[in-house]
Amino acid sequence: MFDQIKDFINPSKNPDLTPAHEYQRKHLPTLWLLGKTGAGKSSFIQAVTGDSSVEVGNGFAPCTMTAMSYDFPQDKPVMRFLDTRGLGEADYDPKEDLEEIGLAGNALVVVMKADEPEQSAVFAALKQIKKQKKIKHLLLVHTAVMCSSETDRARQVQFNSNQVERVWGKGFESISVDFETDDSSNNSGLIYNYEALIEQLTNILPVIGMMVVDKEHSTQEEANFDHVENEVLWYAGSAATSDLIPGVGLVSVPAIQAKMLHSLANQYGVEWNKRVFSELIGTLGSSFALQYGMKLGSRQLIKLIPVYGQTVGAVAAAAMSFGTSYGLGRAACFYFYHKNKGEEVSEQEMQKIYKESLKKGKAASGYEEN
Repeated sequence: MFDQIKDFINPSKNPDLTPAHEYQRKHLPTLWLLGKTGAGKSSFIQAVTGDSSVEVGNGFAPCTMTAMSYDFPQDKPVMRFLDTRGLGEADYDPKEDLEEIGLAGNALVVVMKADEPEQSAVFAALKQIKKQKKIKHLLLVHTAVMCSSETDRARQVQFNSNQVERVWGKGFESISVDFETDDSSNNSGLIYNYEALIEQLTNILPVIGMMVVDKEHSTQEEANFDHVENEVLWYAGSAATSDLIPGVGLVSVPAIQAKMLHSLANQYGVEWNKRVFSELIGTLGSSFALQYGMKLGSRQLIKLIPVYGQTVGAVAAAAMSFGTSYGLGRAACFYFYHKNKGEEVSEQEMQKIYKESLKKGKAASGYEEN
């Protein structure tokens, strides 16, 4: 039962996965931030990542003549923030910045300080971006809203929203936030409208909702998984992007998943060997091995079809590889947690976790809707 799956997920050869990881880093799901200096873009990144050290010059790297990028997490990045600079320059051309945006799940976030009506540089850039017709999702974020009275705040937000609508049309969402609530606020020390912000961002870039650290957990096992989830997402992203290269996924996807399982086992204090591997796969059911091999092979064959394979076929394969990698990683963590405690897990539980996580992973991949 396990022979076929072992050939895929525990290969005898150890291929060099550096090209796959490098390709992934170049094609990370990206939030493109557009806003004037002082609008709150660094604070926005701090809020999303939970990293208070984020600031221009710390973790940012130049990627074009007019943009800086910030990969998160820094060691094994799952997503990228692209911060466009030089908006005040009359000859700003977004073409090079647009080329920095990868293939999967990308969106534009316009950051505007609510009480600052002079946004001509932002609108000029928006006009250029709209002409390119590459950006599907736009979110308008009004910042520092608690600095104004409730009446002024409503007027300011409406004014800026109307201005954006004149340039972009009605196809966007907006949200009011404040990253620095003062002592007189009921939300002192908290980010105003944080949950709503994360919800809106998840709608346009689903992987963000899975990366948020401070989630509520019903069990200790879920809390433990939260600490390694970004690593699982990194492996899933690496497997998915390797599927965008014809003929590569068949080799790299299983090898990436094998490395993921080995790393996760170590972090849960479980020795990774053939016996543990067999037990893990056994809990996923007898049909898992056959389905895994057949689906992996068929996805790679579809990718070889001229034109179709390099576009629709590759994107479909990427979505499935992300989903299966995330599902396998999530189920493995559940198994490792209980094995470390000397507890048995049922096939029913494992299969339920795998199937639900696979579906969740596909939706978060950013490829499924394309």
